[in-house]
Amino acid sequence: MKKIRNHSAGIDIGAKRVFTSVEGEQVVSHLTFTEDFYKLRDYLLEHKVETVAMEATGVYWIILYEILEEAGIDVWLVDGRQTKQVPGRKTDVKDCQWICELHSYGLLNRCLVVDSDIKELRSYVRLREGHIDSASKHINQMQKALVVMNIRLKEVLSQIHGVSGMAIIEAILNGERDRNKLVSLCHSKVLKNKKDLVYKALEGKYTEAGLFALQQAYDGYYFYQNQISECDKKISEVVNRIGNSGSGQEKRKRKPIRHNKPNVEKLDGNLLNIFDNNDATQISGITDYTWLQLTSEIGTDLTKWPSEKHFTSWLGLSPGQNNSGKKNRNARKKGKPRAGQIFKVIAQSLINSKNIAIGAFGRRLRGRKGPAIAIKAMARKLAVIYWRMMIKGIDYVEHGVKMYEQQIAANKLKVFMRLANELKVEIPV
Repeated sequence: MKKIRNHSAGIDIGAKRVFTSVEGEQVVSHLTFTEDFYKLRDYLLEHKVETVAMEATGVYWIILYEILEEAGIDVWLVDGRQTKQVPGRKTDVKDCQWICELHSYGLLNRCLVVDSDIKELRSYVRLREGHIDSASKHINQMQKALVVMNIRLKEVLSQIHGVSGMAIIEAILNGERDRNKLVSLCHSKVLKNKKDLVYKALEGKYTEAGLFALQQAYDGYYFYQNQISECDKKISEVVNRIGNSGSGQEKRKRKPIRHNKPNVEKLDGNLLNIFDNNDATQISGITDYTWLQLTSEIGTDLTKWPSEKHFTSWLGLSPGQNNSGKKNRNARKKGKPRAGQIFKVIAQSLINSKNIAIGAFGRRLRGRKGPAIAIKAMARKLAVIYWRMMIKGIDYVEHGVKMYEQQIAANKLKVFMRLANELKVEIPV
């Protein structure tokens, strides 16, 4: 093989030390303090290093990556699975030498590193998702505390953290025990349809321990709601900065966001500005919130993937190759990219839809291959449509189940006619 990079280096990053290998030089190590990162930068510049490869190890690489990039060095962040050593030769010194050698021969692929604005947005969105998960745990704790006192609200209300449920819980924590007064706090729809059931559900045996657990869970839930609100403010700042304050807001009615709706100013208009009015919410299952999540993970420039196949492979939604002799099997890929998981969540919400073609496709595949493969195949279709829309500006229109079924019938007829011609069977028209 021929070397394609002469002034290259390899870096192995750890929690305490960073090992660096420059071609023709002995391996050096530095501590992971910021001062030592600057010393490492000066060392690379002194030896006229033009390009560096380093493993994406946890979050240790982030600051060093930015310092080296600001110094004008071409930094390659690579997947650790590409730099595996020969068994029995695993040391930090040999790792950085091996990374340097692979990089000099052009055998490493670059990981996606988004620009600073998207990186900031991703941090806030991921924090928000973490707070939502934490808040859901406190919802479960509120349910448990109520059941311990045999107050069966969760059996009669779809969500105890809805308007009616939280009003009743607040009143109970404030000392109210009259069931008639507690029922009167419910929403008018609940009073119309479930008034008697709610009244029966509120007869329980209040205990000191149960009320204390309920209070703790209630306080924890609202603590995380406040944290989510703070994240929404930061997300709003970044989105307005990237999207020029949503001046190109479209008048078309937006899809409703049913759960965990972010309080972000002009979210739809900003997203449309960012993507030159290519509206991803035309794709089935994608709302402005899921579009925001995808943007924070993928970024705004989808030209980094030359084709839709590259894009779906990066998302972990395409099958890998594992061929040996006559065996031809799909390789199970390690790791689950967050963006790919978002597409899977969207697909899961569509698989039982009655009027959407992708849902019909998923149900047909689920009957033959099972739900996991069906959802992955649906997610891949959605990802392909998303890439095409953002790259080529193709307007997506949901043709519906009827057109999909007509297409399946036409394909079956085509196969049937071909078999009839092969068997020389005349079919009356």
